[in-house]
Amino acid sequence: MPADMARALTADDLVWPEWPDLPAGVGALATARDGGVSRGPYDDGKGGGGLNLGLHVADDGEHVRENRARLQAWLPGVPAWIAQVHGAEVVDAALAGPGRPTCTGDASIATQPGVVCAILTADCLPVLFADLDGKVVGAAHAGWRGLAGGVLGQTVAAMRAAGASEITAWMGPAIGPESFEVGQDVIDAFMEALPGAATRDCFTDYPGRPGKYLADMFTLARLMLARDGVTRVHGGGICTASAPERFYSYRRDGVTGRQASLIWLK
Repeated sequence: MPADMARALTADDLVWPEWPDLPAGVGALATARDGGVSRGPYDDGKGGGGLNLGLHVADDGEHVRENRARLQAWLPGVPAWIAQVHGAEVVDAALAGPGRPTCTGDASIATQPGVVCAILTADCLPVLFADLDGKVVGAAHAGWRGLAGGVLGQTVAAMRAAGASEITAWMGPAIGPESFEVGQDVIDAFMEALPGAATRDCFTDYPGRPGKYLADMFTLARLMLARDGVTRVHGGGICTASAPERFYSYRRDGVTGRQASLIWLK
């Protein structure tokens, strides 16, 4: 193994949520592109091995499996990877774990210690959830379609149905408001999803590109969460597209890897 691939995945390679009301019995982290073995467009952005965790992006499968094994050392169980489709379906992470058929959905929840909810992204917004009693956790993948389609509210509803008390959330690395170019269709989708809310304030005209806008997904997510009674919301300041040596970004690079956001009950 080349020297740049031989080192272990370290704490400095990972993203540790600044999440002041995360219960003591809950663990959470996100990955970046450092600390792995992937090459080419899936590398670390600095010429070394990258921690691409997506098996569906044409990376060498052995490299991805090695990257997932490195991540495993930081987790209490094998992540419940799901097939994400930019929708709003929520699955039970305990039914999507090792040895089970792959579940299709864009969010998962867990009520058992050691069951790890996991979301893959490369610009879409990952949102992690925990109830303040530390009994239920969840993770949601929110591209603009899923966000407008209610994936965050569906996750909150599933958690409450599973016995969650007041819920706190953390927004992980995603494409930021200075980089996310959209058209009128995206504005229309959120005006319909959040009637009466100040959603138009989440979009600014793209200079020199008539009919194009810059969207603030972090603020849109806060509005969606507030609608569903979640006001303890943290994070939302890390842009994937503007940090090529730290994060994968589909909008920036096209062919690229995937980072993960994960949460579990200890």
